[in-house]
Formats: sequence, C-alpha cells, structure tokens
Amino acid sequence: MANAPAMTIGGLSRATGCKIETIRYYERIGVLPRAERRGRYRVFKAAHVERLAFVRRARALSFTLDEVRALVALASAPGGNCAESRALAAGHLTAVHARIADLQAMAAVLTEAVRLCDAGLDQSCPLIATLGTRVTAAAPT
Repeated sequence: MANAPAMTIGGLSRATGCKIETIRYYERIGVLPRAERRGRYRVFKAAHVERLAFVRRARALSFTLDEVRALVALASAPGGNCAESRALAAGHLTAVHARIADLQAMAAVLTEAVRLCDAGLDQSCPLIATLGTRVTAAAPT
C-alpha cells in the first residue's frame, strides 16, 4: 500500500467504508492527520487508509475517541509503549465487563416482563408496570 496513489476524500471513504463526514470529523479532532491540499481538495495517502483502519477497528471495539487518540499517539511513538497500551486496554476491558453485566441485568428484567405479558394474568401491562418501578441496577442517565 506504500505505493498506492493519492486519493480524494471520496476515494478514502470508498477504500475504508467510512463516511466522508466522519473522515472530516476525525481530521478536525486530530485522530486522523490533516491531509495535504491540492487546490480546494484534500489529498489522502496510504498512511491515511492505514490510520483510518486502525481507528475504525478501535471504535468497533468501543474505545472512546479519547482512548483512540491515546492509542494513536502510542502507535505513532517510536517503539510504542506496550505497558501504556496494556493499561488502556485493561481499563477498557473492565468497562466492557461492567457493560455486559448491565446488559445481562436488562435482559433479565425484559425477559421477566415478556414472560408476564405472555402469561396474560394481569389486566395491566407488565412491561409498563416494570418500567414504572424502581430499578435496582444503575440506569443510564
């Protein structure tokens, strides 16, 4: 890919599956390096494709943009700092496990509400009643 020709933002979008507005946003916030300009057009190179692929993989793993920015900085540093990368990944893994626990709790509540709806023993809607009661798990704000 090092010999790949320069491309416009549309070409970068097609090459990576990333929307043009997202590319512009990533460039604006510094996650993607600013492209050279030829007249009024941005010119993207293979390094942009590689960086954008890195960012998209990180985002697919639900890393926040701040975490992605930190990972990009670590990846760009000579030799990279594996200990810092590991610490960032470990913190993210803890958050993922917490989210899984939250989703399992939500699934249990919804499963029970659906079961009660299916039973048809109550005149009122069990789901509406469930939503009206106090939830013991932390609810998103």
